[in-house]
Amino acid sequence: MAYDSSTRDAALNDAALAQLFTEARTRNAWSDRPVAPELLRKLYDLTKFGPTAANTTPVRFLFLTSPEAKARLSSYMSEGNREKTLQAPVNVVVAHDLDFHEHVPFLFPHNPGAKDWFADAEGRKAVAGLNGSLQAGYFMIAARALGLDVGPMIGFDAAGVKAEFLADTSWAPSFVINLGYGTDENLFPRSPRLDYETAVKVL
Repeated sequence: MAYDSSTRDAALNDAALAQLFTEARTRNAWSDRPVAPELLRKLYDLTKFGPTAANTTPVRFLFLTSPEAKARLSSYMSEGNREKTLQAPVNVVVAHDLDFHEHVPFLFPHNPGAKDWFADAEGRKAVAGLNGSLQAGYFMIAARALGLDVGPMIGFDAAGVKAEFLADTSWAPSFVINLGYGTDENLFPRSPRLDYETAVKVL
């Protein structure tokens, strides 16, 4: 069914909002139900539409699905993250491309000089990290929208993962997401969130 732009102001229903936000949980245990390869492609194809500065889209994903690849990754995970990483059907190394500017002429064609905005390597690193993290957020919401669960983790040896998997690339690992169909095993009670009055100012 084609998208009808006349409905773009319609809010998602409560069930959809629960799946994406209010009832969604960070999973620490996983069923053995596999994630279909075509679902991984669909997940990326949703993620790529989220906005980034000058459409730079610097995020990159390494999907680890084989037992051998997951075992290689597990040795770089912190001890508390190792078992659940091995159990999850898919491990996703979320990275950002420090040479994302090479794609800017394709991604931002209406401004032929846009690549030059990112000539400075240190400035590029900041842009890549910020926008790559933004895209990782889109990725996790897209995963939930497709019926998947996520378990993001920062407890890992980024330099080791870079050397093990991405040594011949300009990709810099930032964190790891376990992906699949979660179970309630080892599920913590939901932690508190700040209320509106604490977290928001309106001028």
